[in-house]
Amino acid sequence: MVDILHRIGVTASPDDVYAALTTIDGLSKWWTEDTEGDSGVGGVIRFRFVPGGFDMKVLEAQPAERVLWEVVDGPEEWIGTQVAFELKQEDGFTIVLFRHEGWKEPVEFMYHCNTKWAIFLMSLKKLVETGKGDPAPHDVMISNWH
Repeated sequence: MVDILHRIGVTASPDDVYAALTTIDGLSKWWTEDTEGDSGVGGVIRFRFVPGGFDMKVLEAQPAERVLWEVVDGPEEWIGTQVAFELKQEDGFTIVLFRHEGWKEPVEFMYHCNTKWAIFLMSLKKLVETGKGDPAPHDVMISNWH
């Protein structure tokens, strides 16, 4: 198995980052405007993009510390993978440790998703620091896969 890993530091509180990761309103302001569902533990959040989308089941939500989702519907390569956000404070920053784990192999789609996760994590940073992110469809287009 292979994983996508990223680390960003933001100048916002862990509570603000947690809210952006655990509310439909917050998620729709940094990841994709087309977000709906139940963001509580056990709920399913539906994220839609131009070429399609995926559904995430919320497995864990520990305030200001950790969010964990499992992909229950979407591209074959994503189903069964998990997406985790770990939050910690360090030197005046909230550090976000991101993992999209459990990929069966590093297929070309994983390369694309790795870049897109980085773009969307920068959108999260922008949202919590300035109040405005760059969610889809306003994100950076990197290829014919959107």
